[in-house]
Amino acid sequence: MFWLNSFKQAWRWLRRASGDDAYERYLAHWQERHAQQGGRPLSRKAFFRAELDRKWNGVRRCC
Repeated sequence: MFWLNSFKQAWRWLRRASGDDAYERYLAHWQERHAQQGGRPLSRKAFFRAELDRKWNGVRRCC
């Protein structure tokens, strides 16, 4: 079972490194920090739209 545990760890690392688990991490953060304030977390679609906007909108240069 050592190889199975190693595979799971490698898979988690790969998902984290590629950003594939971003929505799951957002939900965990939202549950921990914002759930008690009420409201609802963003849907998966709205989350990824907001991430694309954050990443590609605005000035991205030094000068």
